[in-house]
Amino acid sequence: MKMTYHRKYVKGHACRINLVIGRHQKLYWGMITVTLCAFSPSLKPPACEGSSCHPASAAQNLAFFSGLYLVAFGSGVIKSTTLPFGADQFDDEKPTEREKKGSFFSWFYLCITLGFFTSVTLIVWIQQNVDWAFGYGIATCIFLSLGAFLLGTPTYSLRMPSGSPLKSVLQVVVSSFKKINLEVPKDGSLLYEENKNSHDLAQQRLAHTDGFRFLDKAAVVSDLDLKDSDSRSSWRLCTVTQVEELKILLRLLPIWATGVIYAAACAQLFTTFIQQGSAMNTRIGSFSVPPASLASFEVICVMLWVIFYDKIIVPATRSYFRNETGLSLLQRLGIGRFLIILTMATAALVEARRLGSVKTGEPISIMWQLPQFFIQAGSDVFSNITLLEFFYGQAPERMKSTCTALALLSTSLGSYLSSLIVTLVAVITTRGGEPGWIPDDVNEGHLDYYFLLWAALCALNFSVYVAFARKYTPKTVIMEA
Repeated sequence: MKMTYHRKYVKGHACRINLVIGRHQKLYWGMITVTLCAFSPSLKPPACEGSSCHPASAAQNLAFFSGLYLVAFGSGVIKSTTLPFGADQFDDEKPTEREKKGSFFSWFYLCITLGFFTSVTLIVWIQQNVDWAFGYGIATCIFLSLGAFLLGTPTYSLRMPSGSPLKSVLQVVVSSFKKINLEVPKDGSLLYEENKNSHDLAQQRLAHTDGFRFLDKAAVVSDLDLKDSDSRSSWRLCTVTQVEELKILLRLLPIWATGVIYAAACAQLFTTFIQQGSAMNTRIGSFSVPPASLASFEVICVMLWVIFYDKIIVPATRSYFRNETGLSLLQRLGIGRFLIILTMATAALVEARRLGSVKTGEPISIMWQLPQFFIQAGSDVFSNITLLEFFYGQAPERMKSTCTALALLSTSLGSYLSSLIVTLVAVITTRGGEPGWIPDDVNEGHLDYYFLLWAALCALNFSVYVAFARKYTPKTVIMEA
């Protein structure tokens, strides 16, 4: 069997490499700017005198925040391009490479996790105990990664750009509305599709599906299309593949939306979990554990979960289901969304126990938080890694980076949603002069109720996900003998 499209790969194509490098430069310049703000006397504000700190000047604020926004923008671009670029190095037509690509997503996420672990341990220690600017300087050495990237240039397989995905989407929408009065034939083979000798061989040809039939109007060949020899340039006639690409995006949106709520629940790791830990007994023997440092434990657990999944779960499920993948991507996403329910329920139980210990005057140890961090790590592995792999695999050929960025966007929107829910809970629960569920002194509040609320939201989110996952129609590439 052979796919009806041909991948246009180029070895060491200089122009394409320059494009990838250009997308990384924003992060480098951002880190350089932030580091200069820490080193340069003219760019960093005067040191604080006791509890009194001098305000930064407008120029200092401009330089510092410009660096931060460049870092944020650059890191977002790198994550959304590096992942599909790495996955493109594997040939789906070879079973062994398909298997390796499945592991690639896990190890890619593990590398990101290792970077986070290094930043919150080694870099933070250097900044606090050696020099703040020196810590930034070490992080700025990421330009070394550019050298490592360039070393592999002669061996990379690079897919040539094949047009704007936004233009294709808009073309389908416009064509559908132009033909709003036409009827879609029941036989999908009557819809327009380019033959295999088309100029656009780099694209997959997708099989027709029955959903969103209104969009099929864009591929209906009208009398006007038959008369116009150049109809494809007039935004009147689209291929079935173009229509299916838009349908894929529409089918991905509900899965993506459940990912936003999931990410909002995960944001508790860096907010209310820390508040909870701060109210516990943080001493273990003679050592005091900073509550925020338990995020490092979660990172370690992610590493262990990745190895356990890749070495134990995957082979076991492949043997059980008798297929190449074991658990399907949608099943893995479902497990991740279920585990986050257990995480929130565990946090609520721990908080109820903590509040009970406050009344006795013997606060419980911060080690009671470890189970919820461990379950959270498992949820991350099943959900976050799989979401990237799922969006990459289901994305149309010309939208790999776009869909990867969409998956990463759910994390950002989840943080905003978490802030919104905290605000709403605070407003509702503080009526009548009550301290509310999340007061400054959590001993006077009810974080256990707050975590139960999240458990309920996650359970509802899980139910919605299961409903859409069951009805999801996966992408089908047309094959020819």
